[in-house]
Amino acid sequence: MKTLNVFFIRILFIVISSLSVTSYAESIIVGAEQSAEFLPLLQGEKVGLIVNQTSMVDGQHLVDFLLSKHVDIKYIFAPEHGFRGDHDAGSFVKDNIDPLTQLPVISIYGKNKKPPEDLIKQLDVIIFDIQDVGVRFYTYLSSMHYMMEAAADAGKRFIVFDRPNPNIKFVNGPILLAQFSSFVGMHPIPVLHGMTLGELATMIKGEGWLASKNTLDLQVVAVKNYTRNSSYSLPVKPSPNLPNDKSIQLYPSLTFFESTVVSVGRGTDFPFQVIGHNKHFIGDFQFTPISMKGSALKPKLMNNLLTGQDLRSSKIHGLDLQPLVQWYKIFEKHKKVFFKHPEFMDKLAGTDKLRKSIQSGDSIQQIEASWQPGLTNFKQLRGQYLIYPN
Repeated sequence: MKTLNVFFIRILFIVISSLSVTSYAESIIVGAEQSAEFLPLLQGEKVGLIVNQTSMVDGQHLVDFLLSKHVDIKYIFAPEHGFRGDHDAGSFVKDNIDPLTQLPVISIYGKNKKPPEDLIKQLDVIIFDIQDVGVRFYTYLSSMHYMMEAAADAGKRFIVFDRPNPNIKFVNGPILLAQFSSFVGMHPIPVLHGMTLGELATMIKGEGWLASKNTLDLQVVAVKNYTRNSSYSLPVKPSPNLPNDKSIQLYPSLTFFESTVVSVGRGTDFPFQVIGHNKHFIGDFQFTPISMKGSALKPKLMNNLLTGQDLRSSKIHGLDLQPLVQWYKIFEKHKKVFFKHPEFMDKLAGTDKLRKSIQSGDSIQQIEASWQPGLTNFKQLRGQYLIYPN
């Protein structure tokens, strides 16, 4: 009987622990959902919003929520993929009028990374609320940087409504070198930085990375009940080609293929989850990229039957160089060009050392070992800017 009682106590403990974990996960409250904290700051203020389709508050878009609270929104600023998130990667985002709210939408992706100065001067506060995926070359970080500069130049308040980083557990990859700075990498941080955009905003300000004479008036509305060990499944896809958790897990490793002749599934229902080519390949999975509005109008190797790997059941998470190195060796064996756009590869990596190391035949262990001094320094630097505990 005593043994039986111990057994039931253990089962009860497991059930309670499971319920506690579920309750804890559900209790994560993003910055935009903490209206009691920020609404008093917006009364009587002229507001600009940097938002997209991920800017949701309990099932309602932040724009609609703030309008219902009589917040005076003057402008919406649209990053890559547009305000509604329906633009393909790299496609031009135009200024327009949002048909649902009749608010002017100003593009901050393309030719103009910042709005005109006279427009910013009309505002009192600028709010940034966009879901990120924790990878340096995901361009929402760059858009936030430029808008922080615009706010500092005009002496306007900048508020970040923070959201979780689905890759927060990983800090890995080469540190970006200044000579490889671009819109897909502006800061001396690794590919996977393990920080939220709210934390990065404080780091960008604190390290003096803003090209402004003025000190930015910055505030972060932090995520509640969130730690660096929390798991978070994104409720809304952050961009057309990252439709699910698996694509977000594979994105840090597969984006380097964008500089090559090999497809990672743009123009399919499983982008950033497969790898394939029509002539040289590893594996036997077949797929055909086609033109898809909002996802890939002209995907690589369009209308070709490709053969390769289906990674949808893989355990790759974080930054794994093995697929890139394996595919490079296949093309090297056939004496075919693999890095079709080496300069873009170097911008993504933040250095030319990664590409040259792969071409020189260095092992993955050697390559990763070369990153360690930079990663150690970065972790020490970022410590003072972390908001969320381990």
